[in-house]
Amino acid sequence: MDSRSHTHVTAGLRLCLHALLTGLLALASLRAVGEDAPHAAAVVGLSVLMASLYAAGALAGSVRLRSRAEERDAAAEKPEALAAASRSQADGRAATSAARAAFAAPLGAGVAALWLAGLCALWLALLVLSPDALWVAFPLYFLQLHLLPTRWALPAVVVTAAAAITGFVVHRQEIAPGAFIGPLLGAAVAVATVLGYDALFRESERRRELIVELVATRADLAEAERTAGTLAERERLAREIHDTLAQGLSSIQLLLRAAERSLPDADPAAVHVRAAREAAQANLAEARSFVRALTPPDLEHGSLAAALERLCARTTGPELTVRFAVSGSPAELPTPYEVALLRTAQSALANTVRHARAGRAEITLSFMDTSVALDVVDDGQGFDPSGAPVQERGDGGFGLPAMRARAGSLGGVLSVESAPGQGTAVAVTLPLPVADRERAA
Repeated sequence: MDSRSHTHVTAGLRLCLHALLTGLLALASLRAVGEDAPHAAAVVGLSVLMASLYAAGALAGSVRLRSRAEERDAAAEKPEALAAASRSQADGRAATSAARAAFAAPLGAGVAALWLAGLCALWLALLVLSPDALWVAFPLYFLQLHLLPTRWALPAVVVTAAAAITGFVVHRQEIAPGAFIGPLLGAAVAVATVLGYDALFRESERRRELIVELVATRADLAEAERTAGTLAERERLAREIHDTLAQGLSSIQLLLRAAERSLPDADPAAVHVRAAREAAQANLAEARSFVRALTPPDLEHGSLAAALERLCARTTGPELTVRFAVSGSPAELPTPYEVALLRTAQSALANTVRHARAGRAEITLSFMDTSVALDVVDDGQGFDPSGAPVQERGDGGFGLPAMRARAGSLGGVLSVESAPGQGTAVAVTLPLPVADRERAA
């Protein structure tokens, strides 16, 4: 909701307050003159003086009733003020006090307090002279509730109501139920109106902020989905080229090399076999360059360990610390293995950031004789793994089923250990290919 939609409401309330105070002062003056009261001249003089003081404060701009919406719009032009307003909204009482103190902007709450004290002093003097000044207490309730913090506004309203009741009793020389019901009911209505409006406005602000956050999140999610789709397609093409074209060219090269060795050097076919082998070798190198070009950007400029370390550094923030460790002797892994482990780490960390509310997380990459393992552990709120979704997302999203399917495509397994309030541990283990085992041995 646009906060500026509140300015029309507050402008109307401001005009009503001006009209109410002016009308009640005029009523007190007219009745004093019409009834030929003993202090009619003094009543008229005090009424004019009080109206003049009120008008001076309202027109000068130093004392101006403003809603929180108007305060925020003005503060938006000043980063420091906007930051202060945001901090005050985090504390309900501070937010209410700040909004009401806006009545005194831009000269400060001190000017507003002096202005209000002057109005109350003139009203008390007028109440001593005329019983009709009792009704002026009603606009004063609203002024006190808007100008003062809650801890001072409510006692001020109570004191004002007590003064109005006392003035009525002294002037009428009788105790009637109306003398108590009128001021107290007016005070209750004023308190309920102001505090109710504050509560509604805070709720409106929370909804507005939620809508802004949802719109921003939706845009971020759409961008993340596009990026994930692009990277998933690149990975798929890399796997297809590696598993079909590159492997086929490698087999052709080996067969041609064997054929070349079986032919005598003087055999005319040896030249053609050598040319075919060299062409297959060149195309194999080109296919492998395509595979390297289609690998994730994080793996283009370093090893898997370096990519995981950069991932931890990017994810670490004020509320979450992510550490990385390597166990065993690092070995070069096939590109599909590196991609699978990196994607699993990214997915697990994304879940930690979004859902776990964790303060610490750790990624461990372990190289063993026959396998490689990746562990992602956090100290977050945990969850029930049996309640996790069992269907894999069709868009290749960051779910546990997607991680499990990625590990299963390479002959590995994914395990999840978690419980509510006990953090989460995600572990993926991939068996090393035979060639890599032999090199490690």
